[in-house]
Amino acid sequence: MQLANYRTQCRCADVQRDEAGVLSIRLHTNGGPLIWGAIPHAELGELFAAVASDRDNRVVVLTGTGDAFLSLPPGDGPGALARGEYPAEIWDRIIREGNRLLNQLLDIEVPMIAAVNGPATVHSELAVLCDIVLATDATFFQDAPHFPGGLVPGDGMQVIWPLLLGPNRGRYFLLTGQKLFADEAKQLGVVGEVLTADALMPRAMALAAELASRNPVLLRNTRHVLTRPLKRALAHDLHTGLALEAIASLSGATWFKKE
Repeated sequence: MQLANYRTQCRCADVQRDEAGVLSIRLHTNGGPLIWGAIPHAELGELFAAVASDRDNRVVVLTGTGDAFLSLPPGDGPGALARGEYPAEIWDRIIREGNRLLNQLLDIEVPMIAAVNGPATVHSELAVLCDIVLATDATFFQDAPHFPGGLVPGDGMQVIWPLLLGPNRGRYFLLTGQKLFADEAKQLGVVGEVLTADALMPRAMALAAELASRNPVLLRNTRHVLTRPLKRALAHDLHTGLALEAIASLSGATWFKKE
């Protein structure tokens, strides 16, 4: 796979690569902060698969646009899902895409740096699954659309956050909709560095250039050993979590009618 084949394939990502082999993925919606929805859910996993297939990539930097990393759509958010308004056929597609989204990210064979430029209120696992996580002082992490929105936290959130925070603190994070701000996230080991907004991307690119200068076989094999525990954990529980999310959502149609 070559960059020209996938650079413009994803409508919600601007993809660039420099001469050192550092691939930058900037998430966006129409040039502004990424609003989560059907397009990123369907296309980001396929973009990650293409990135994983391109042996010219040496390091990947994942960031957002403007003052937010990932956001929920305004208004109803996940309400339609929680109320069971999506039929089983749609959930079949959601489960397939949800599995590919995380598995293809972890299949990228080179180090990944997340430059979290602001709040990540949905699919925050995309940032914290990267090998190095940098954040601005205005960043916070949250799982707003799942349990607080009436959905099972099954998109891998139930695996990743208890793994990072510890079982009890992770369950608290998921059940309460806690906003985990950057300074506390650093203290808890989720974030490596907290920077000002202006310093974020220069620091991410400096780290990426340093990594990209290393032996490419060393880079790939290091990424393999660092992601194997994550892959094992997701192999056990990602699909199950998505399936349980679908069952609870489909039951929502009856529940909300009763209410």
